[in-house]
Amino acid sequence: MCLPQHTTENWLKIAKDFHLRANFPNCIGAIDGKHIRTIKPYNSGSVCYNYKHFFSIILLAICDADYKFVYIDVGSYGKDSDSTIFTHSTFYQKLMNNDLQVPEHQPISSINPIPVPFVIVGDEEFGQSDKVMRPFGGSNLTTKKKIFNYRLYRARRYIECSFGILANKWQIFHRPINVNLDLVTSITKTCCVLHNYVRERDGYKFEDTLCIPGLEEVPTGIQRATRRGMSYRDMFADYFMTEGQLPWQMSRIH
Repeated sequence: MCLPQHTTENWLKIAKDFHLRANFPNCIGAIDGKHIRTIKPYNSGSVCYNYKHFFSIILLAICDADYKFVYIDVGSYGKDSDSTIFTHSTFYQKLMNNDLQVPEHQPISSINPIPVPFVIVGDEEFGQSDKVMRPFGGSNLTTKKKIFNYRLYRARRYIECSFGILANKWQIFHRPINVNLDLVTSITKTCCVLHNYVRERDGYKFEDTLCIPGLEEVPTGIQRATRRGMSYRDMFADYFMTEGQLPWQMSRIH
């Protein structure tokens, strides 16, 4: 498939691009899942019937800052959650076992030069760990936590835009796909490969940062946070309030 190889060099390039474009250091991807609409599969019962009351399979993907997919998982049932699909994937197992050639931890701050891991950013339902960053939860958040959530959102929206670009380009996703599930899976994978090819050919465009609504969101099963992951998240939050702050960030949380 036309997906980038998982090499240290490629991860470092992705991290550099996220830092440059989304102002989020040590970020090697943004993750989310979307429903691919199908007709009711033969003898499928309710496994493909999702919480939005239509039949689907799931496209779970991680993208880079060029809106290209660096990992996809296609074919899980519509009733499944993002986090369940992710934690059962071979990518997740390799990520947890340090088998993806992800770079060694690097400092993000000169004030606090403790090495920080390279991370994937996701929404609040993914498990917070030293591999995946999610927003702080709750309603009465401190300013620091609100700023972190805003900065995380800036990086995470790249996967939303990637899905929007995909659905806008390949309009087969605008309606239920009327073929068997295996073929739906193959069509989706093929479109993701073609998407990457077009992104490689056309390059980065500013208008792509203006997200286009595309595929349906997938509910995610809440995963527990690890203590080490929360500690690293606090380090990112501290950085965003000190030398890594943006001039306009305070205006975005009020």
